[in-house]
Amino acid sequence: MKYSTEIQKAQFNEQGLAIVGGWAEIYICDSITREYIRASLDNVPFGASVVADAYLDAPELPEKDDIAIVRSEDKKSWLHVTDHRGKTAYNTETRQPIEVDFIGDLPDTLTLLEPKTEFDKWNGKKWITDTEAQKAALVADADNEKAQRLDEANNMITYLQEAVDVDLATEAETAALQEWKKYRVLLNRVDTSTASDIDWPEKP
Repeated sequence: MKYSTEIQKAQFNEQGLAIVGGWAEIYICDSITREYIRASLDNVPFGASVVADAYLDAPELPEKDDIAIVRSEDKKSWLHVTDHRGKTAYNTETRQPIEVDFIGDLPDTLTLLEPKTEFDKWNGKKWITDTEAQKAALVADADNEKAQRLDEANNMITYLQEAVDVDLATEAETAALQEWKKYRVLLNRVDTSTASDIDWPEKP
């Protein structure tokens, strides 16, 4: 026929070279990550191949969002691989969070499971809280607070006692001295080993 409304489609041999020039549907991937980018059309002349990083076989689209499409290393097929990009992972040694920015399975040093405390340790499958370390830290914090409270009480008692000793204390200061002494006694009786279940005495 003199005319045709058909679009000339390219035909290729086994080596991927056009034995008939024309348009071809191509599927393009990233040149570095090999991740599938988009479908397009390429006008391939006789004897040529499609543009770089493009392939004639269409990838199968994944049903889940946490799957990425990448071209295999040998460039012969499309693969479905794990994709956690945008999620927060946690270092299994330091517990530090990191945003996943790569395609593929997480290394053994990362997990998507969030540690619940600063005393959690990774056992290979999940976080386990080191209760002994947690308790030791609570006791240490309680010891520090007790020491600070005692320092404050000692300073107040020293000042008020001096006022009494030189007969310059007011009635209010004399009464306050007794209250601070009672407070110090109660502080000394605090058992910090019961942290964090400590009922601190009320400050005068």
